[in-house]
Formats: sequence, structure tokens, C-alpha cells
Amino acid sequence: MDERRGLLMVFTGNGKGKTTAAMGTAFRAVGQGLRVLMIQFIKGSWHYGELDAAKAFGDEFEIRVMGRGFVKVGTEKPDAEDVRLVEEAWKAAVEAMHSGRYDMIILDEINYAVHYGMISLEQVLADLAARPEPLHVICTGRNAKDKLIEAADLVSEIREIKHPFEKGILAQRGIEY
Repeated sequence: MDERRGLLMVFTGNGKGKTTAAMGTAFRAVGQGLRVLMIQFIKGSWHYGELDAAKAFGDEFEIRVMGRGFVKVGTEKPDAEDVRLVEEAWKAAVEAMHSGRYDMIILDEINYAVHYGMISLEQVLADLAARPEPLHVICTGRNAKDKLIEAADLVSEIREIKHPFEKGILAQRGIEY
């Protein structure tokens, strides 16, 4: 029953909880003796609770914050510095995939980076396809592209039904960060 096959998982949708689902999966993986790396592509300007919580796992769970926070979206092109940071994060992700050091890699908010044109979908798909067989990878963020969904083994869409922001309640410590 211990036949290990690396799964490609995608957590997407407009609801809160994509990173939270990835963190829960990571928590379970560490409990089974797997080593986990989370690379955060966009996050960077706030201090997120998961950064401190992951330290409790020592070398078994590493989080690398590689963005600088929320990026501008809309008709504007992404800031060149944000694009550079995404490219740097992707290079680190590919190196980590082939390092043999990790059993699971979470590409937190990679879907945003692809959606905003900060990295090409084709490059992401090619590098994911070339990863070592037993490596699990989780891609999070809204707007997952159809080709990534097709390539994935598991896809969960998290749909917003109700959110406290609608009532004017700001992000809460321990819930959103």
C-alpha cells in the first residue's frame, strides 16, 4: 500500500482557503515523515502566521517567502520587480524539485503569477512534467488555467459563498494571515 506516485494538485477558486488547504495537506505530509517546501510567489508584505508555525516542524517544513506582497492587476502590466521575483521564485522551485530534498512542494499563488503573465504556463507545465516521479506538487491561487487543471491529478475549487469582508470586517489575525 506504500506505492508512492507524485501527485499534481491544484487548489483554486474565488473562495478563502486555497493556501489553508495546502497547509493542511503539508501538515498531514509532515506527520507521515515527508519533507515539505512551500514557495510563496506573491505574498511577502504581511507577516503570516504560517511562517512561525512552520518553524515548529524544524527542517521538515520550510517556507520561502519570495514575493513582496500584492501585485497590481487590471490593465496595467505587472511591475518589472514583481516579474523578476516570480522568475527567481520559479528558478528556486525547479531547483528544489530536482534537489531530492523534498517530498512535497507547494507553489503558493503560482496560479496568480501565471494568470498575470508573470511566468508562462508552458514553462510551468513543462517543468512540472519533468519533476521526479515521487514528488508531490500543490499549485494554489485563483484562475487556474485549463491546461494546468487537465494536467493535475487532483483539483479542488474553493467557492466563496459568504465572506466577512462583505460586512466590512477586516482580515483577522489567525484566519487570513
